[in-house]
Amino acid sequence: MKTITFADIHIIGDVITEKELYKQIHYPELLNRYDSNFIQFKRMPSLEEFIGAANYLRAFHLERGQKHVKFYLPANEKPSKELLDYLKEKSYEAGFLELYAIDPEAFPSVDVNPDIDIQTVKADNFSTYLELQYQADLQFGKEYAKQKINLYKRHFNDPTMMQIIAYYQGEPAGSVDVIIADETAEIDGLSVKEVFQKKGIGTRLQQFVMNKFANKTIILVADGEDTPREMYRRQNYHYVGFQYEIQKIDHV
Repeated sequence: MKTITFADIHIIGDVITEKELYKQIHYPELLNRYDSNFIQFKRMPSLEEFIGAANYLRAFHLERGQKHVKFYLPANEKPSKELLDYLKEKSYEAGFLELYAIDPEAFPSVDVNPDIDIQTVKADNFSTYLELQYQADLQFGKEYAKQKINLYKRHFNDPTMMQIIAYYQGEPAGSVDVIIADETAEIDGLSVKEVFQKKGIGTRLQQFVMNKFANKTIILVADGEDTPREMYRRQNYHYVGFQYEIQKIDHV
């Protein structure tokens, strides 16, 4: 299996500033997508360095109507107690992500359920896929959901992306995107509508990916404090490492 790091994870956005301490990612087409507008620290910052970077990013974002700041710390490094205490005092949200990888052959066998139909997204079902994504994205606001449509359209025409949709008894039920690289295929945005959950749809979506990319290492990122990570462990994914993420949203 290829040696996997967080550097293998696809980022939507461009590096617009790079310094010894950090690089800044920005995506003007989707300003309120936090995972596309952030600072990635190249080494662990001191408290003073973090405050300086936070003040810079907040001013940069405010000029563009953005109400958030977001930061990623170096992989597999925990912030100091001093920094954690400061983040808590200033009402930042701090959590961590976990990186997983699997050889497709290690994925457990899945029973065939005729109620579940998995398809790659083509011209004839693209509108169904778009509506499924739009409804899911509405939880983040109507403007965000509208802006994401352009991103899905761009990905539809990108040969390094594969969009996959799941139907349950003929109804659109879930989806996943796959980011295709030379040695890896990254599972991204795996979701199943609430009404169709616990029917094996998420597992079948993953099995489809395993079959499609049997010659690659399958990778994904999970919230380190969320329950799906437990499912990935049961499915024989290999834990690779962690990365702290920090964000704050200005509600004023």
